[in-house]
Amino acid sequence: MRGKTAEDLRLLELLDPVAEAAGYEIVRLRLMGGEHVRRLQIMAERAVDGDMNVEDCARLSRAISEVLDAADPIAGEYTLEVSSPGVDRPLTRLKDFETFEGYEARVELDRLAEGRKRFKGLLAGIDGDQVAIDLEGEEETALIPFAWISDAKLVLTDELLKRGAEIRAARVQSDQPTSE
Repeated sequence: MRGKTAEDLRLLELLDPVAEAAGYEIVRLRLMGGEHVRRLQIMAERAVDGDMNVEDCARLSRAISEVLDAADPIAGEYTLEVSSPGVDRPLTRLKDFETFEGYEARVELDRLAEGRKRFKGLLAGIDGDQVAIDLEGEEETALIPFAWISDAKLVLTDELLKRGAEIRAARVQSDQPTSE
């Protein structure tokens, strides 16, 4: 899910080590557009705390640009865009479903399960390689194989916005000089 196409996956193989060496994790990579105008969109976060600010985006963009310029893996011109996954972020790795346990998500499968492909509910963590989700109107927690998930995203809720505000406030607080 971090990459959709074979080209995306090749780019991830090239760029994952670059991001990791710089202290980041690539959450999602998409090479979009036609033959002439393309955009390489990379959503990333700091490995230590999951945060990603403007300085982090610039730092990772410079590191990735160096490797892309040297390896030249993309034919033609393209624009590189490095960003934070945002508050209502995509869930692309198994660990994301554990990290955001208790928050509402939309999940889309690559096949039918119980007659449907789309599900919405509260994330209930993981169980091995399965995602646990408390679906609306269901008594029992559903287990969905991670391999079946084609797309997943957090739903923008008051609780999620509050979490984002708390993280930003903590970042601002830690950036403040201490008076001693």
